[in-house]
Amino acid sequence: MSRIAVSENRRHITRIGLAATLLMLAVLIGLNITGVGCAKAQSAAPKKPAAAPASAAALPPVYVHMNGFNAFVESVVAVQPGQPVIFVDEDTGAHTIQGYNPATGKPTKLFGMVLGTKGPGHKISTFKAVFKNPGVHYYYCTMHAMLEKVYHHSVQPAHRPMVHGFAGAMAGIVVVTRDPALLAENPTTCKEKILSDYFGG
Repeated sequence: MSRIAVSENRRHITRIGLAATLLMLAVLIGLNITGVGCAKAQSAAPKKPAAAPASAAALPPVYVHMNGFNAFVESVVAVQPGQPVIFVDEDTGAHTIQGYNPATGKPTKLFGMVLGTKGPGHKISTFKAVFKNPGVHYYYCTMHAMLEKVYHHSVQPAHRPMVHGFAGAMAGIVVVTRDPALLAENPTTCKEKILSDYFGG
């Protein structure tokens, strides 16, 4: 092939490349202009109002059950701020719900007592607690557990001697949170007020 032909081919390829580049730029500019136009149109459109958070009164309660084992069955539960925690005593004996500070052992405001029940068909004793702010709340039954100092002087419930039931302490934790993952971890029994075949003394 002669030098003239090669030179002509190069000019032809260069023209094709330049034309392709210009075409691509035109397409990109056109898309960009369209995108800007859409963005302006979207910003001019009225925004939908954000859904209002569910009122605390509309939140279903989370149930924590007790029976003759002297234990809080759902020993760790998560609730939203303002969502009620209802302690249900399906035991013939009474239990207390006493909040405490694990760093000091001092009692906190959460306190209640649930009386026993005679069995199915009889009135069930309950105690309702509501926590307005996110946080972690520790509690135990003063009749069936006691506080002991442990490593680094922290305090935790221990099994009260001469008490029947589970070997572990009758204690629990309420986590007040808005984290959906934590809220989804609650046992399914937390949705039921009365657990059938669960009465005992």
